[in-house]
Amino acid sequence: MSDDAGRPAARSGEGRAAVAGPQPMLDLAPELPATAGERIERAVASVIAGKREEIRTVLTVLLAEGHVLLEDVPGVGKTQLARAFAAAVGGTVRRIQCTPDLLPSDITGMSMLDQRSGELRFQPGPVFANIVIADEINRASPKTQAALLECMAEGQVTVDGVTHVLPKPFLVVATQNPIDMEGTYALPEAQRDRFMARLELGYPDEDAEHAMVSARETAQPLDSVTAVTTQEQFQAEIDAAHAVRAHELVERYAVRLARATRAHPDVRLGASPRATLQLVRAAKAHAHLSGRDWLSPDDVRALAVHVLPHHLVMHDPHARYQDARDVVSQALAQTVAPVMR
Repeated sequence: MSDDAGRPAARSGEGRAAVAGPQPMLDLAPELPATAGERIERAVASVIAGKREEIRTVLTVLLAEGHVLLEDVPGVGKTQLARAFAAAVGGTVRRIQCTPDLLPSDITGMSMLDQRSGELRFQPGPVFANIVIADEINRASPKTQAALLECMAEGQVTVDGVTHVLPKPFLVVATQNPIDMEGTYALPEAQRDRFMARLELGYPDEDAEHAMVSARETAQPLDSVTAVTTQEQFQAEIDAAHAVRAHELVERYAVRLARATRAHPDVRLGASPRATLQLVRAAKAHAHLSGRDWLSPDDVRALAVHVLPHHLVMHDPHARYQDARDVVSQALAQTVAPVMR
């Protein structure tokens, strides 16, 4: 049986099914491949469970070519976090255990006499790596701490008048224990100012801690982390983060936030202009990880609590870090964000 156009007529049951309601449609669109940032986050999260926000913040700082200060008690995974990032980006990692007798040359390297040629040859120090872990940085002497300043600020080392460029990407992850402060040297403002973000990992929740115990009974998760991107691909991600467009209104919003911390009655020294620059750079990286090529006030707000507090010097010498975070929270609440259309 056929209809007037010669097409086979549908059976009565088929006709009712066709008009009964919308039929489920198959999503045939191909799944978009994960970006380099997403692949790195997944790889690191397989080692550090339950710390997605902290992992995202460290990745943001790495894309912004900044440095991270991790201040927390021992055993919460600070070193594991840095090693996982290095493995995921296919880079090198070196660890420096800071002690009072550590010398600047133990970090930067030194010129040594080549017995065969009779010439001085530069022997690179552990700072020549993609990710440098400076464990318990406040146990190193101020002179040794200062040796990191040029490395962190300029990406280079000068020894005997010769400048040596550090590899890229280059990230310093410094740790310090806020509990055991005996025999330590507090980081001066100039040193803290070089860090883009200050983080606390904190203890994992019960499920994450149990998952960690179960996973490490028979294997070490860090051993299974392999490079999920090349150095060239990751450098392209860094370049793309730098290229994020920032409207003048958003830039002025970041400036007003920094200036608000300087006017707070409990603050002796507010966020420096370098802190403002770091805030905008980190916010751009946050926008890039969110899939945008333009900067939003929300990006600035999301990073302010990690970037600004450790730049503040409080009037009270016994003030806690949380007091500085409260100042930044007040600045965020009192500073009107621009409305982007």
